[in-house]
Amino acid sequence: MAKNKPVVLVGLMGSGKSTAGRLISDALGRPLSDSDPFLRARYDATAAQIAAGEGAVSLHEREAEHVLVELRGEPKVITAAASSVEDPRVREAMRGALVVWLDAPDAVLAERMRTGDHRPAFPPETVRARREPYFREVADLTFDVSVTTPEEITAAVLAEMGLPAADHG
Repeated sequence: MAKNKPVVLVGLMGSGKSTAGRLISDALGRPLSDSDPFLRARYDATAAQIAAGEGAVSLHEREAEHVLVELRGEPKVITAAASSVEDPRVREAMRGALVVWLDAPDAVLAERMRTGDHRPAFPPETVRARREPYFREVADLTFDVSVTTPEEITAAVLAEMGLPAADHG
């Protein structure tokens, strides 16, 4: 795996993309582009506000835009909204990145989702049925976050990139 590829974290809401993304970003010394701050900076609204005001289709278009814009720039760590994998342009663009799928049982994700209101509440089992085939298509690495820590994920990503964890943590 090339050391200068972008890293894209995908997964359903509550899978820990932001937490793992921060650790991987710090370990690689690369910028982190998280979907939620991107939306707030570009549209002055949270994902939940965009979904409520403009609808889910508009939100998903903006989430796909986030990944497409950030993959064009310098290699960075990108935490992609789950909906972004539904866009074939995003899946094609991800071919040049190391894509890490963070997953967990639906009950674990549902419990984690209860802690935040910045995202619209889509039941994990509903969105999993639609998005799981796309996650499988794009993922280079897959982790069950109910049994794997963000630190273990970071170490595995560094190893996949040919970088020793001890030199970058």
